[in-house]
Amino acid sequence: MDGIIILGVVIAILGLIFIMGIRNIKEEERRFCVKAKEEFGKAPVKRYRYNNRSCEGYHKKHKNDYFVDDITWNDLSLGDVFDRINYCESSTGQEFLYYMLRNPVIKDDGSFSKMEEELSLLQKNEEERIKLKLLFHRVGKNAKYSIYDYLELLDKAPVSGNGVHYLMLVLMAVAVLISAFANFTFGFIMLLLVIAVNIVSYFKLRAGIEPYLATFSYVIRLIDQSKNLIVAGSDIFSDEINELSEKTSNLKGFVKGSWILMSSSKVRGNGNPLDIIGDYVRMITHADLIKFNGMLSKLVRELDSVDRIISIMGRMDALISICYYRASLNGEYCLPEFSLNSTDNGDVYEIEKGYHPLLKDPVSNSISLKKGILLTGSNASGKSTFLKMCAINALFAQTIHTCLAAGYKAPMYRIYSSMALKDDINYGDSYYMVEIKSLKRIIDSADDKNKPKVLCFVDEVLRGTNTIERIAASTKVLEYFAKEKVCCFAATHDIELSSLLKDSYEIYHFEGNMTGDDVVFDYRLKEGPATNRNAIKLLKTIGYNDAIVSEAEKMAENFEIKGIWEI
Repeated sequence: MDGIIILGVVIAILGLIFIMGIRNIKEEERRFCVKAKEEFGKAPVKRYRYNNRSCEGYHKKHKNDYFVDDITWNDLSLGDVFDRINYCESSTGQEFLYYMLRNPVIKDDGSFSKMEEELSLLQKNEEERIKLKLLFHRVGKNAKYSIYDYLELLDKAPVSGNGVHYLMLVLMAVAVLISAFANFTFGFIMLLLVIAVNIVSYFKLRAGIEPYLATFSYVIRLIDQSKNLIVAGSDIFSDEINELSEKTSNLKGFVKGSWILMSSSKVRGNGNPLDIIGDYVRMITHADLIKFNGMLSKLVRELDSVDRIISIMGRMDALISICYYRASLNGEYCLPEFSLNSTDNGDVYEIEKGYHPLLKDPVSNSISLKKGILLTGSNASGKSTFLKMCAINALFAQTIHTCLAAGYKAPMYRIYSSMALKDDINYGDSYYMVEIKSLKRIIDSADDKNKPKVLCFVDEVLRGTNTIERIAASTKVLEYFAKEKVCCFAATHDIELSSLLKDSYEIYHFEGNMTGDDVVFDYRLKEGPATNRNAIKLLKTIGYNDAIVSEAEKMAENFEIKGIWEI
């Protein structure tokens, strides 16, 4: 009688803990929904931070023939830009948003029209937006790696036959029968030995499949939340729900009985005290190892269905992120207008009051080009920022369909840059060698006439060599871009290029004005070549000796008059 009472108390305590766990989950989700509402219209918080390694998997699996290469990604600080636009709750969404940013649309296929319809509905319907946000929050994120890091390796998973596991279960059953009907002591000892062998071998075998369990767990969460979405329905993503219904149906065999392999806390993040008991049962019986082999074979057969679920769910989470990003801009953005991929009408690149996404108080600039642009001006005047602003807006136009400007019109381009280059120690390349290789990849892209035009951004053309050769080579490289109909934005300190390339490029500049002992920059784009030389004056503003400054100015003035350098 006492044993029954004790057992009842234990069951009651476990039940209470289970109920409290469920209540805590509900309370956490309630708090999350409140937070998600408050975050709409604000910059993303730390929990959205980007991890390059965990974001690349989907892109590597699905990248197009043209995609934003690593040089351009690093030149434009797109990792930081990604952090600014990323409001995704799931790894799936985060990877899809990263994929979008690295794979600009280069041919209008109607996808942007569909995107705008969905974004408009998300913006208007807060209840639907928060419901979806919570759903992807339940899917969650992987800490360090992409799910594709393991999906691609499933065929190499350590699969062993279940024969040994079944044999051990039979021996346990035999031991129990011997204990019950023949010799209790012998049967009990036999049972303990079999259990001991199973427990000892369990941890080694389990360690071999542990990385794949993380993949299984994430796939199951995706399927669970896909089913929740199918049941709840969505006026915004009805087409996606229909396809999800088909793909999740293909994976019924994989999900069925998955609780045998993994506790609910590992699959869904629920804190269930009964999982402790379940873990001991798995150690003794190897039920999870047996189940793993069956689930693995089912998952491998349906990888295409898994990939499609990831694509559908990832795109939805990414669209919610874009919706949140737009809301944070307080209306200071526009939808791009795409013109024909032609220069016949002089319509190459137009942006009105464009600004950079990472600047706190950006100065906007406008430009309307009929050909490439050559920028001159001193350091810190705004040339590089202007180039990056134009490049990022072109990229945003063809990815998230959102430009940080009052207006944007241009063709769809293949976008490249050669800006923030460094010596390559691994390959023994000097800065100049890295630079000419970087430019060569743009030239090679321009030579492919079967693809859309190239839009390129080059900062300080061929700065890695001497003045005479730099001006000669820079002139011919930029002239070649113009002949090949490449829309090139180039910045240089070599004022000579302005006269050499005046027929091929539109000439603009940034400059600062001396105010007392300081140089003040207004960061406004101006027509024509730079007229002020502020580089030497900047020496004085930070405390250089007056003699150094004045003598340097005299040398520069003397060179302008005579054309030769004199000390």
